[in-house]
Amino acid sequence: MSESMGMSIEQLDDLCANWPGATRAIKWDVDLVWSVSGKMFVILCTIGPERGRLSFKVGPERFLELTDQPGISSAPYMARAYWVSINETQHFSEAELANHVRQSYELVRAGLPKKTQRILGVTLP
Repeated sequence: MSESMGMSIEQLDDLCANWPGATRAIKWDVDLVWSVSGKMFVILCTIGPERGRLSFKVGPERFLELTDQPGISSAPYMARAYWVSINETQHFSEAELANHVRQSYELVRAGLPKKTQRILGVTLP
């Protein structure tokens, strides 16, 4: 049995829904955005010519490594904050994409004030 490829809206929602402090919103009329304490950690374009594009934050040490890979580019308007985009998610496994999203959540959460981090409680298993 082959591993599923890409990530749907439902899969992204299932992945992020139970993470401490994570909230879901539609922004700019086309993008599904998950944030932690108001700070975005993943964006999925839901309609239009870029439907399916998944963008997320990475650490500075991974930015060049990831953007050198085929299918991954710097995210429009967000590259200076070390965000990358995968335009054709069907070329990546669901597990690989989920790992990127989780790392983005953890990275954004780690950048929150210590008090906010304490309020959110324990980190993900």
